[in-house]
Amino acid sequence: MTFGEQPAYLRVAGDLRQKIVDGQLPPHTRLPSQARIRQEYGVSDTVALEARKVLMAEGLVEGRSGSGTYVRERPVPRRISRSGYRPTGGATPFRQEQADGEGRGTWESSSEQSEASVAVAERLDIEPGERVMCTRYLYREGGEAMMLSTSWEPLAVTGRTPVMLPEEGPVGGMGVVERMRAIDVIVDNVTEEVGARPGLAEELLVLGGVPGHVVLVIQRTFYASGRPVETADVVIPADRYRVAYHLPVK
Repeated sequence: MTFGEQPAYLRVAGDLRQKIVDGQLPPHTRLPSQARIRQEYGVSDTVALEARKVLMAEGLVEGRSGSGTYVRERPVPRRISRSGYRPTGGATPFRQEQADGEGRGTWESSSEQSEASVAVAERLDIEPGERVMCTRYLYREGGEAMMLSTSWEPLAVTGRTPVMLPEEGPVGGMGVVERMRAIDVIVDNVTEEVGARPGLAEELLVLGGVPGHVVLVIQRTFYASGRPVETADVVIPADRYRVAYHLPVK
């Protein structure tokens, strides 16, 4: 194979992909069988199989037990807004969006004390094994799971205070900035790093999808005078949502 030349299985996958995108193979249409691909493109069974695997890994097709491989419905990506760390009206950005009269969002959460892993400890600038409050959220839009979030707060900051449980108490559910302010911890900075990776099996089970589907991961950390006071991983299905940032100009 010369430089720049694609392997045969990628050329076959590319042609089938284009047919899907162009509508020649519309959603719910059965993908040509392995024998048909072999015959049509003049390739081996191995090449035909690898081409089908590529399309499946990209989430363009799905296998149905005892029936074959079919083109998946391609969702129209919806937008999730990120608008900085200072809320208006004392609500988290998700709650603000749902209060605009058009939102159909709901959420559920659970909190438990745990020990900080090495990775979480590094993000919170604490020692591994120190106690943190771990809170897991599942957000839904119109009943459909749309986003997962796991947050960690050092109990050295919030322990034995009215805001120890993020969703309970006098400012429960008001977001990190308002909750920390209630205990005289002033959040003055936030960082967000956005990346992508294949979804974990347990994530895809909740969010919907098949093995290999990609998720966006927003790694967020709130700071007060340089000290991390909360860090979180926000997981979003990449094929269904886009993240839009609205940042103030100073």
